[in-house]
Amino acid sequence: MWSITSQPVFRRFVATFAVSAALTATSGCTVPIEAVAGISVSGDGHLLGVMMVCGHHVDGATLYVDDADADKTVTVGSWTADHPLTSGLATWTLDSPATGWTATRSLTPLTTKTTYALYGWTKDNSSSSSSVSFTLADRDGLTPGNVLYEKISNSGDESAVTVSLAEFKAKACDNV
Repeated sequence: MWSITSQPVFRRFVATFAVSAALTATSGCTVPIEAVAGISVSGDGHLLGVMMVCGHHVDGATLYVDDADADKTVTVGSWTADHPLTSGLATWTLDSPATGWTATRSLTPLTTKTTYALYGWTKDNSSSSSSVSFTLADRDGLTPGNVLYEKISNSGDESAVTVSLAEFKAKACDNV
């Protein structure tokens, strides 16, 4: 069989295709961030999830061990909202059943010297929330009515801040 394409041209085509496929596969596509996750505590000391939905919606939230080694990332709790959360603020207790939420994985006991992260998600992966990382020491430093979350500066730097619930509600969407 005779070919009109030379082998060097064909090899370059295959190499270009392979490089393009590799770049596409590793381009880091993520879903848009449409909400901001935070944590707080209730008056009786229960850990609260706090979610400010800025656009689209959020269907649930997951708490996991925040470990740089992806193989060691462990889910320690997961919750699904009874109805999609739309624009606005939602809070729920993480360690006990909460009205409007179903625990799809009940919270396991949290341990010291472990960093955890909470984030919100949608069932169809159309959007998500930013995440908030914390330790038990961070949680123990919270008082009712305050929220710990990751604030993003105008230059794109992230830092954990604790603000009043009213300030979180008023300004969290500035990060999205």
